Amino acid sequence: MLNSTGIFNALISHAEASGLFETVNGHEPKSSPGKGITAAIWVARVDPARGSSGLASTAVRLTYTVRIFSDMLQEPQDGIDPAVLAAVDALMNAYSGDFTLGGLIRNVDLLGQTGAPLFAQSGYLNVSGRMFRIMDVSVPMVVSDVWEQVP
Repeated sequence: MLNSTGIFNALISHAEASGLFETVNGHEPKSSPGKGITAAIWVARVDPARGSSGLASTAVRLTYTVRIFSDMLQEPQDGIDPAVLAAVDALMNAYSGDFTLGGLIRNVDLLGQTGAPLFAQSGYLNVSGRMFRIMDVSVPMVVSDVWEQVP
């Protein structure tokens, strides 16, 4: 079985420990985040980890999305992207430095051994009539021996 609560809490802890976020949500917000930088974390995908399972058990590829929000009307506007990118950099550094999330997982799939690697994609999002600059960080993880294979 996945230790989904422990893994989820470790991701939230990394975001909170960075000190860069006004708020860290354990869900995709239904209403507009505040004026500062906000992080929201949710599970994006669960599937078998290709090339990582044995004959007795299945390793799982667990992917979370960490979305970083910054209000597009903040001043100075030239500071929005650098602040969002600094938050992404801090998180990616944390995932690289705590490669196993304290032993909860086999590894963060930094380079894409089992699929897409750790990456971030920028964009814009309208939430409750307010425009936000966002970057979605895709955090793929490999968890060993999750599901028993029974012949």
